[in-house]
Amino acid sequence: MAWAGDEPRGPTVLRMILGSQLRRFREAAGVPPEQAGYEIRASRSKISRMEHGRVGFKSRDVADLLTLYGVQDDQVRATMLALAEQAGTPGWWSMYDDILPDWFEVYLGLEGAASVIRTFELQFVYGLFQTEEYARAVTVLGNETASAEEVDRRVSVRLTRQSLLTSPEPPQVWSVMDEAVLRRPVGGLTVMRAQLAHLLDVAGLPQVTLQVVPFAQGGHAAAGGSFSVLRFAEPEVPDIVYIEQLTSALYLDSRAEVDRYLEVMDTLSAQALSPARSASFLAEIAKEI
Repeated sequence: MAWAGDEPRGPTVLRMILGSQLRRFREAAGVPPEQAGYEIRASRSKISRMEHGRVGFKSRDVADLLTLYGVQDDQVRATMLALAEQAGTPGWWSMYDDILPDWFEVYLGLEGAASVIRTFELQFVYGLFQTEEYARAVTVLGNETASAEEVDRRVSVRLTRQSLLTSPEPPQVWSVMDEAVLRRPVGGLTVMRAQLAHLLDVAGLPQVTLQVVPFAQGGHAAAGGSFSVLRFAEPEVPDIVYIEQLTSALYLDSRAEVDRYLEVMDTLSAQALSPARSASFLAEIAKEI
């Protein structure tokens, strides 16, 4: 089957692959989501979350759904049940369950499994590129009442995420930033100087493309806010647009919505300075601060 193989996959992608295949089986059998939910003593929305890989799977539920969908092939059933068990493996972020909202844990799983990440940033430096002190300043801004210990743990999450960039098979990261990101001295001038120097180092990595949309460009199509588009190596897993909000996040995976955001990202990339010119622009701003 398409997902069989020996290459390692994170639990988030495994859930998405399993959910996608369950949806195909359900639709082929002509079973409505309501009936599927009733079969496993759950709601229609639970079936939707399962099919999008947003929740874990119980082996009993998977077995019951396969039976309902008329899937009798022993090999197929064994593969699906094995996937359900593997998908239950907690990610590294599970140790931070007490401080991370569920919607952000989903993103950490997606980010860790993506093969390509395209991101536009309007206010802050992209999380994978932040220095420790910059990350601390951003964390304090969003968690003013948090204890020093909690701030330390939240910063630890941000820094642990960055191991992706030095992993054996890092994702390709294409980041476009508004000039405002570089001009806003988050954490103070000393912190920002170090952050700009770090961005120059990151821009030199072979798996990173970094561009800046200067103020001189005028308005642009993404003036409404930051967003990321994640692409996965597995053909069963759709591209996903991630938009973080104050107390939640949007995950868009319909083809029409993803295509629209990709169009905006392509336009931004065309309007932005080239990677080489962006690096020079970064250096110029660093000298001004």
